[in-house]
Amino acid sequence: MSPIPLGDLKTIIMETGGAELLVKHANTLASELQKTGLTTSQIRSLFGEVRQIQAQWHMGDQQQALARRRLILLKPKMAYRAKRERKKAVEHLVAVLDPALDLVISTNDPGLQTRYFEHFVDFFEAILAYHKAYGGN
Repeated sequence: MSPIPLGDLKTIIMETGGAELLVKHANTLASELQKTGLTTSQIRSLFGEVRQIQAQWHMGDQQQALARRRLILLKPKMAYRAKRERKKAVEHLVAVLDPALDLVISTNDPGLQTRYFEHFVDFFEAILAYHKAYGGN
C-alpha cells in the first residue's frame, strides 16, 4: 500500500480547497484497505471515538480543551489497535491518520485547529464511506 505524501496530507487537512485531493486519497486508501480484509467495524471503532471528540469539541472552550486532550490521546489508542488487530491494514490506516492528527494538533491557533480537525473528520469519514462502498464488511 502506498502512503499519502505529507504535502498531500497538508493540503487535505490544512487547506479549505483540498476537498478534491481528500476524495482522491480516501478513495484509493479505502479500496486498498478493503482488499486487505479490513472490516468496517475496525474502522468504526476508531471513527466512533473521533465522532465523540467532535461532539465534545463544539461544546465550548473548556470542553474543547478536553476534546483536544482526547484527540492527542487518540494517537496511542490507534497505535495499540494497530498492533492488537494483527492486520497490516489497520497499521496502514493508522500510518495515514497519525500524521494527519499531528497536523491538527501542531497548531496553537484555536480557530485553525478547529478547521483542521473538521477536515480530519471529513477525511476519515470519506475513507469509511468509500470502504463501505467497496464492499467492506
